[in-house]
Amino acid sequence: MANPPVLASYPMLSASFLERLTGCLRPEAVLVEPHHVLVYECDGSTAFKSTPDAAVLPRTTEEVAAVVRLCSEEKVPFVARGAGTGLSGGAIPSEGGVVLSLAGMNKFLELDLDNRAALCQTGIVNLEVSRAVAGHGLYFAPDPSSQSACTLGGNIAENSGGPHCFKYGATTAHILGLTVVMPDGEIVHLGGPRDTVGYDLVGLFVGSEGTFGIATEALVRLMPVPETVKTFLAPFRSMEVACEAVSDIVAVGIVPAALEMLDRATIEVVEASVVAAGYPTDAEAVLLIELDGAAHGMERMEREIRAICMRRGATSFTVARDEEERARLWLGRKAAFGAMGRLSTDLYVQDGVVPRSRLPEVLVKVSEIAERHRIRVANVFHAGDGNLHPCIPYDGRDADERERVLEAGREIIELCVAVGGSISGEHGIGTEKSSYMGLLFSEQDLDLMSAIRDVWNPDGLCNPGKLFPTSNGCGEAASLPSVAAMPGAWI
Repeated sequence: MANPPVLASYPMLSASFLERLTGCLRPEAVLVEPHHVLVYECDGSTAFKSTPDAAVLPRTTEEVAAVVRLCSEEKVPFVARGAGTGLSGGAIPSEGGVVLSLAGMNKFLELDLDNRAALCQTGIVNLEVSRAVAGHGLYFAPDPSSQSACTLGGNIAENSGGPHCFKYGATTAHILGLTVVMPDGEIVHLGGPRDTVGYDLVGLFVGSEGTFGIATEALVRLMPVPETVKTFLAPFRSMEVACEAVSDIVAVGIVPAALEMLDRATIEVVEASVVAAGYPTDAEAVLLIELDGAAHGMERMEREIRAICMRRGATSFTVARDEEERARLWLGRKAAFGAMGRLSTDLYVQDGVVPRSRLPEVLVKVSEIAERHRIRVANVFHAGDGNLHPCIPYDGRDADERERVLEAGREIIELCVAVGGSISGEHGIGTEKSSYMGLLFSEQDLDLMSAIRDVWNPDGLCNPGKLFPTSNGCGEAASLPSVAAMPGAWI
């Protein structure tokens, strides 16, 4: 396989470079002091850390282009960053260089009601897009659990999903056009409000994890708020039978807006936290199911789902009575991973995908892996599309426990691939999983992807060291810190 471009080491940026960098922006928008750049050493996965030599705070596409042009001329690596909620080490520098924080590029620029589209800077927080258009009966469908903090640009880089992507698709289905700063500083426009012929360059860019360029503005598709929404909670005595209920629901032709599962370990953590949602603590698993759409036919689908759950052994079937109860149920799900900070100082989160029909056996084997390595695993995941999130709490100060966690994580990833799944569903490859790409792709596959990357990013300066395997061995083992990381994580 063709290796990524080899980069020189950048232990410190020169004074002349920093002077020119300041000229691209404003003096206060260039951060070089250790206590300033330390903020950008990791994303939501604190297991992967690397400190940049400088961080910059652009406000416009032109400022981003000026910084990138300078980095390109001086052969200095750079990486874009949104809110830092990612979980794969995708927004951290590989070897110093410059981090461009786009968090200040958070403007809602235009609303096109006729075409149900909005133009936004990519530093805007995901949930703020929906809030801005709520008065028009519209919303932005992708809803990662970090949507109150994560940015549109991060969603674009990772092709983020969320609970409701089961029905509405991941981010790529909701991006119509992009303004992109290419790795040489050129500003280009991809896609647009109308269907375009030729290659789908927007689709190619979304999910490229910042290795093709930096998206600074996005034209997003907006959806009408559903006429009716119904949310259900079904507890089960085992995860296996809950998984069978999931398959049965989809098999009868019902496509819920969301179909989520939480196991007992997760339920107990949530109910002991400030986001207690009223989940039954005696259940081994609960399904959180949501239907939305036209009122016509909703009652029939509710009856079918209720019958399936009860036939599969659900101990009850609760319908959220109002928006307040619905919001509480969803808060418990979306804040579950932050609540896991109660379990230990560190949290290692997996993101494998398996065929829905293989969920029961995979979850049993995940439990066996955990038992064999003497670790704990909590499961909360998108059951509808088989996107697992085994969460492993551990103490990063304990070298032996850290090694056992890493080995268990590797076995879980290999298990997902062995049953016909994938190593990642929505968190991206980043630094974390680059060494596992060979499990899914042949050398020829990786050569082709590398060649495509090199067309966009020929000097390899734009977010280097991501996606592709390197000769450095396991990135996880090399990157785990020797001291405890901060608790909690977004998913």
